[in-house]
Amino acid sequence: TSAPGSLAGRIRPGVTYPGVATAYDVGNGNGACSYGPTSDVMTAAMNTADYETSKACGAFVAVHAGGKSITVRITNECPAPCQPGQLDLSQQAFAKLAPLSAGRIQITWNLLSPATGDTISIRYKTGSTQYWCGIQAIGHRNPLARLEVRSGGSWIRLARTDYNYFLSEHGTGCGGAIRLTDIYGERLTVDGISVRPDAVQPTRVQFARH
Repeated sequence: TSAPGSLAGRIRPGVTYPGVATAYDVGNGNGACSYGPTSDVMTAAMNTADYETSKACGAFVAVHAGGKSITVRITNECPAPCQPGQLDLSQQAFAKLAPLSAGRIQITWNLLSPATGDTISIRYKTGSTQYWCGIQAIGHRNPLARLEVRSGGSWIRLARTDYNYFLSEHGTGCGGAIRLTDIYGERLTVDGISVRPDAVQPTRVQFARH
């Protein structure tokens, strides 16, 4: 493992960030992170700067305002005019901190590594084959820093898109072993995930709590 949080991007563990919270209608729960529809309404959109080409996707964040605290999961991006530090909360999440009529409130927020009984799942993108594929990890406790595939005896790091899939443009490693690394440097290796586009395939692994 690496030094604690050394693989983190702009959002670092152990740091409290000042900002503002606004609210939006999350609809069916889908967003820029491409997780798909969800009944979980305790979610938020991260401003573009801190979204950082989807590095924030799946992160759990504690939000504090006026002596109240909530936990949300990042599932979407809030583009300009959202500013660095700003969170666009689901209306349901915002309402736990202040009346929706407030519109905009001052907050602080910080990264969490929550307790969970869930394990990580893997999904291949629509159109994936052995010749081209996009791979997504879902349900990780800590923010994901890297996704690599095994090819020719080596691990190949895939590029991350702003819609939260890691692409293998020429099919390298598609359908083979996958290695996930969180921002704390923990590595998890997953085998036996076949190329089945749009299928959410469970694993038996989860990152450690911090």
